This record gives sequence, C-alpha cells and structure tokens, in this order.
Amino acid sequence: MATRKSPAKRPKRRSLKIRSNDRVKVTAGKDRGKTGKVLRVEPAKERLYVEGLNMVKRAVRPQLNQSSSTLPGTEGQLGGVIEREGPIHISNVMLIDPKDDKPTRVGIEIVDGRRLRVAKRSGQRLD
Repeated sequence: MATRKSPAKRPKRRSLKIRSNDRVKVTAGKDRGKTGKVLRVEPAKERLYVEGLNMVKRAVRPQLNQSSSTLPGTEGQLGGVIEREGPIHISNVMLIDPKDDKPTRVGIEIVDGRRLRVAKRSGQRLD
C-alpha cells in the first residue's frame, strides 16, 4: 500500500505593515542604523528593497537589444559589474515615525471598515 504525502504547506500570507515609499531604519545586518526609502515590497517572500541599502554587485552581459535584458535598467548596456539594491527581510527594518523621525512599531486601527496604519510611538495615522 502506497503512503500518501501530505500536500506542501504554503506560508500564511499576512498583509505587511510597511509599504512602498515609507521611510525605514535598518535594525539588523550590515547596514544597521541606516535609513532609506522603500522602493518595492515582496509580500510573498516578506522582503523589501530600500534605496541605497544592502547594495549587491552583479555581473551583466552586454545587451544588444532591449527585449533580451534580464535585469531592470540594463537595456542597451555594455557588459560589466553593476550595483543595485538587494532584498532585506521585513523583520530587520522599522518604520520611521513621521512626527519625530524615530523608529516605531506599527498598529492597525479600523475606521469605517477600513484598515489604517498607526504609529505606536506617537499615535499618528500613516495612511
């Protein structure tokens, strides 16, 4: 009798409390203490890209036409080594409170059926 394998468990999807264009401070890793603006967020992987932080170098082949490029921003480029932002795990950053420019935790407040983000430090709404 063959044994059945259990289906692969998917990680639970939670909405992230940090979004694009937020200002964040890195709390762990090689860029600890630095601040920057969030460029993009990948909720499935729980990672985000912060402007100018966690820079990684990648070797790129010369691109002849624009459709064969594998990396964004490398169309029609000569080959070589490029530097771009690498991903940072969401747990290694904290949102910066717009009121006093210090790191804060983020809470959720429900008003008229809408979820609004609230800075725990000052109580100010972020959305």
